Amino acid sequence: MHDIRQIRDTPEAFDAAMARRGLSPVSGKILALDEARRASILAAETAQADANKAAKAVGAAKASGDDAEFERLRALVAEKKSEIAQLNDAAKEKDAQLNALLMELPNIVAQDVPDGVDEDDNVEIKRWGTPRVFDFAPKEHYDLPAAQDGLDFETAAKLSGSRFVVLSGAIARLHRALAQFMLDVHVTENGLTETWTPVLVKEDMMYGTGQLPKFGEDSYQTTNGWWLVPTAEVPLTNIVNGLTIDESYLPRRYVAHTQCFRSEAGSAGRDTAGMLRQHQFEKVEMVSVTRPEDSDDEHQRMTNCAEGILERLGLPYRTVVLCTGDIGFGAIRTHDIEVWLPGQNTYREISSVSTCGDFQARRMNGRFKRDSGGKPEFVHTLNGSGLAVGRALIAVLENGQEADGSVTLPDVLRPYLGGATHIGADGTLA
Repeated sequence: MHDIRQIRDTPEAFDAAMARRGLSPVSGKILALDEARRASILAAETAQADANKAAKAVGAAKASGDDAEFERLRALVAEKKSEIAQLNDAAKEKDAQLNALLMELPNIVAQDVPDGVDEDDNVEIKRWGTPRVFDFAPKEHYDLPAAQDGLDFETAAKLSGSRFVVLSGAIARLHRALAQFMLDVHVTENGLTETWTPVLVKEDMMYGTGQLPKFGEDSYQTTNGWWLVPTAEVPLTNIVNGLTIDESYLPRRYVAHTQCFRSEAGSAGRDTAGMLRQHQFEKVEMVSVTRPEDSDDEHQRMTNCAEGILERLGLPYRTVVLCTGDIGFGAIRTHDIEVWLPGQNTYREISSVSTCGDFQARRMNGRFKRDSGGKPEFVHTLNGSGLAVGRALIAVLENGQEADGSVTLPDVLRPYLGGATHIGADGTLA
């Protein structure tokens, strides 16, 4: 959500910011609605003053016995009441139109975000680890002998349709171990507060974080109006929805492991093989709520937290800054972390860490009061995967695959797997 006062003051700058996202100038339409809304409000206030003045005169006319003046003034009061109601309705209508327009406009990206059209224009800022050189042709996760019994796409299709999977045996246990490992690191070492949240949320929570109104087709809604969360960003960020909190409460750093649900609208034909792009998946999500002056540093801290998980797992990755044509709707700046998948011979996204400034806070009216006093200010919000559990599973399987069909597991997962170091070609932990 954008500050209408800032658009009034600098409409050209606002249009220039939207142009970086490929949008046509829109400040003229915004300001026309704003002017019409304010004109209706002013006219209603003027009519109310006239009505109040006439109402006072009604009593005087009655007391003086001037019946003609009494009737005239009484008719004027009734007329003004009708006029006021119409003007207020007009103001509400313009306000709703203005709000709807602002709700559909993306955030203003930071000046240091690279200009570009799509993912090919993203800029790499870090690379860690060296992709392993195999003395055999590496397979994708779904073709690995060690995973054949544990990844059941056929049964999932029978149960739910395409883009679902049933995990079992060693693969299910490895999946659970990865999520537990991520949570433990984030809580005990990174200082995040473990949080358990609902995965069904009210519609206004989806508006608060920017999934609605523009991206409703990307998510699932129940028949009674709840929405299934596409990420724990929605419930975690909305913890401050409608609140004004004390400065001493900040920063708030949350982490949650949840099921996530996405319709994958518009992704037909993309990543249909395996479990890279699913309708139901799990993520360990990080959310921070900060003071405005702290959000840039917090963005880098959260990026480091996500990168650290991959480094502990020994998985090569690269970090890129998303360009203006690839950045998400609510983000000011986004770091994508891409893990190396030898089966595809490429890096694939496993975490997206974004700072949103006060964009989400304005939509959900989340504020804080400084200890030094003054008017409440909007908080800044940030979110990022720490990590996508299913994609981490894929990366562990593909990077650890051996010529005999087995998979060597990262050392850090041994305590979560009863000391096991491998998944054999027969699909058992050993």
